[in-house]
Amino acid sequence: MRISPSLFTLVLSSAVLGAQSPIGIFTTHTDVGKGTGSASYDARLQTYLIAGSGQNMWGTRDDFHFVWKRLSGNFILSTRARFIGRGREEHRKIGWTIRPSLDTNTAHVTAALHGDGLTSLQFRRQTGGITEEEKSPDSLPDADAVIQLERRDGEYFMSVAPFGDTLVTTRLADVVLPDTVYVGLFVCAHSDTVIERATFSNVRITTPAPKNLVPYRDYLGSSLEILDVASGNATIVHQYSGSFQAPNWTHDGKALIYVQEGHLYHFDLASRSPTVINTGFATRNNNDHVLSFDGRMIAISNHAVEDSGASIVYTVPATGGTPKRITAKGPSYLHGWSPDGRWLVYVGERDGEFDIYKIPAAAGGGGGGDEIRLTTAPGLDDGPEYTPDGAFIYFNSARSGRMQIWRMRPDGSGQEQVTNDGFNNWFPHISPDGRWIVYISFGQDVAPNDHPFYKHVLLRLMPIGGGPARVIAYLYGGQGTINVPSWAPDGRRLAFVSNSAMR
Repeated sequence: MRISPSLFTLVLSSAVLGAQSPIGIFTTHTDVGKGTGSASYDARLQTYLIAGSGQNMWGTRDDFHFVWKRLSGNFILSTRARFIGRGREEHRKIGWTIRPSLDTNTAHVTAALHGDGLTSLQFRRQTGGITEEEKSPDSLPDADAVIQLERRDGEYFMSVAPFGDTLVTTRLADVVLPDTVYVGLFVCAHSDTVIERATFSNVRITTPAPKNLVPYRDYLGSSLEILDVASGNATIVHQYSGSFQAPNWTHDGKALIYVQEGHLYHFDLASRSPTVINTGFATRNNNDHVLSFDGRMIAISNHAVEDSGASIVYTVPATGGTPKRITAKGPSYLHGWSPDGRWLVYVGERDGEFDIYKIPAAAGGGGGGDEIRLTTAPGLDDGPEYTPDGAFIYFNSARSGRMQIWRMRPDGSGQEQVTNDGFNNWFPHISPDGRWIVYISFGQDVAPNDHPFYKHVLLRLMPIGGGPARVIAYLYGGQGTINVPSWAPDGRRLAFVSNSAMR
């Protein structure tokens, strides 16, 4: 049998690709066009080191090293990237690229960070066409760069920022690529005689919610992540095809507790295994659960059958047992426990208004203690949490027109606004040393009184008394991401949940 040269090349290329091993979450890696490259994956840190040469990614031809997988439909590509060394060419490039094939002249959409800090959305409309670009107004010289590239119903969105800043987005609406494409990370040296290297951390490929998803009926998959606050590196420690939400830490720092389909789970960090916590009759728990400061008890919010499904606060030993009812009225959504163990603070809907209340933690049978109303301003107040010294309760409130972080004294006095920006800020959590607050920020596309599932959100860190906030995580999540206290006891790590449909 005679094999044509083109068919021989195709067979050889397929054989080479088939011989390569998966790398992290990607299928494999290869050189596209002329050049030499390599890639490695650090499974502990979940980071990638990619090297590549290649004359350029421009004009009618691209040469680069590519770490890729094939995807269909909508997706969000996100990473934190940095060049290694100063390099020789100011237009060396790293980032994400989306391509129908591994050919050098194929159509594509690419989010590129250049060596001189330029960030651009580059694209070729058709095979053999000329590369065009939309430059981002954000320049990122010598920066850890956050690079996102999203395909949403045939449109493409590049979002970039120096790590710690908010994202700047560029939109591209008139490039048509097939449904199934190659997507991945690349390095191009802008020279075929030079090898450039780059590191990529916080690499995520997310399949977002479909338009017809019905909240609280349909759910995406869940990833349990642990963020090192100092470095900004997040690693995934557990994944599930359904929904789990709201992780918090045990007192010894060895495990996390989260809710999954009405049950509380104890997730051992050493064995990476979850076990159900016995909460007796309380099997319809929502994501509002808090451990006492000494770690011996956990307060939960369970939808009680005898209260027509309203959320009621109970306490139970952290190791499991029979729940003890605390609140007489519902709905009541728990959020905080005082450091001295005496009080629980929660959000209660009473006469159509959501306000913050506190109640003695020793209350029993729903009648052993009267709830005390702490907020009276019109609009939703939510997410109350004590500082470790017990001096303040931080919370979020929509009373100023947008959801912002507030604080007050434990008796409800001295209410003052802490944040005032263009985001909707929810669920302030105070570090164990009392110096920092982390909270989740939704965009202006979300109503101030809503914290929905499955949105682009930010986790931001701010000094306890207010001041400039910096972003410490860029993710797809929202409801259930950090509804409850989520700092590790050592104050160095945070736990949170991100979401994606599992492919």
